Amino acid sequence: MREPLAPSDAARFAAKWAGVVARGDVPAARRRQGVQTTVTETEFNAYLRFTAKDAIPAGIVNPYVFALGNGRLAGEATVDLDAVRLSRPRGVFDFAQLLRGQVAVTVAGVLRSERGAARLDLESATAGGFALPKPLLQELVSFYTRTASNPAGVSLDAPFALPSGIREIAVQVRKAVITQ
Repeated sequence: MREPLAPSDAARFAAKWAGVVARGDVPAARRRQGVQTTVTETEFNAYLRFTAKDAIPAGIVNPYVFALGNGRLAGEATVDLDAVRLSRPRGVFDFAQLLRGQVAVTVAGVLRSERGAARLDLESATAGGFALPKPLLQELVSFYTRTASNPAGVSLDAPFALPSGIREIAVQVRKAVITQ
């Protein structure tokens, strides 16, 4: 269930994240022990809604992330599937031909992280309430995460480096603990 969000929640996340980034500039060897920062689900989602909305790709509307505990995350957003379908020529038998309109997309998985790297092990994905096969989800993720420096976008199966000297992110119920 989505919680009500306020700009003050976004400000709390921004302040915590600024601290994480600042600590990331200090070499781990100079820190006496790991530093933990707890971020709530509400703070993160408020940040997405009020502060980071310009960083969210056009075509993704109203994203929300749920911290379910034991590393499990779920996310939902309304996604413009037409933009993906029309992004390149398609053959008659290309399943992406079925992608139409702006549709609620949900994804669930387990975030595993250690030693500064993480990966999301996908559990399920749906679009408009129907199961979304992993290759189609990969196409959506690739399309919406591509950049000039990474024209292929993010791979669902590839681990990724955590920024700012983060060693681990432990997802708990309604919060995450960041360890640097």
